Amino acid sequence: MNALIHATFGVSDFWTFFFGTIFIVLLPGPNSMYVLSVAAQRGVRLAYQGACGIFLGDFILMVLSAGGMAALLKANPTLFYAVKYSGAAYLGWIGLQMLLGSCRGWLNAKQQVVVDAARVEPQTSMSKPFTKALIISLMNPKAILFFISFFIQFVDPEFSSPVLSYGFLGLVCQICSFTYLTVIILVGAKLADAFRRRQRLSASLSGGVGAMFIGFGVKLATATL
Repeated sequence: MNALIHATFGVSDFWTFFFGTIFIVLLPGPNSMYVLSVAAQRGVRLAYQGACGIFLGDFILMVLSAGGMAALLKANPTLFYAVKYSGAAYLGWIGLQMLLGSCRGWLNAKQQVVVDAARVEPQTSMSKPFTKALIISLMNPKAILFFISFFIQFVDPEFSSPVLSYGFLGLVCQICSFTYLTVIILVGAKLADAFRRRQRLSASLSGGVGAMFIGFGVKLATATL
């Protein structure tokens, strides 16, 4: 199987790539956490809008990786630091918005104020899920490091059509990502009713995801090539 895929697509050691991709996709990251939060608080339709933003963001990162993004960032430390710190600041800002929304949710629950669960987070953190998920995907430290280090290792540099190699690997990545995000969305939708009935539970989810986003921002700020 490996030999056939190598001969057809110029991909070295496909099964190592496949299982490595599954493992990396399953690791918690800002993409999956954001989609889960949207699904639980805003529903399946908006969650899939966020998922589409992630697919586009990952596709852009794949294209940049194929175009030599890693070499460009290594050759231009200023550009690397600009991307790194701006991305870290954005992830941290999203996390802070979620934490503030969580605090408001707890206060409302304590005062027994009846509010819709979708308003536990401020509208700025859940509005325009496609755009927000796209930016989160582009600034996702896990995705950045995956595409500029792990992803490109499996392309045979001597293969006559490297575009085909990158396209094949990208398709595998997107299928794995779509499958995982679909599970995340369905789980989030199942939890939606519970969150509507239990405002503090919803606020806790928002706060937990917000704290994770701040952690992702710190991770990106300390990332190296």
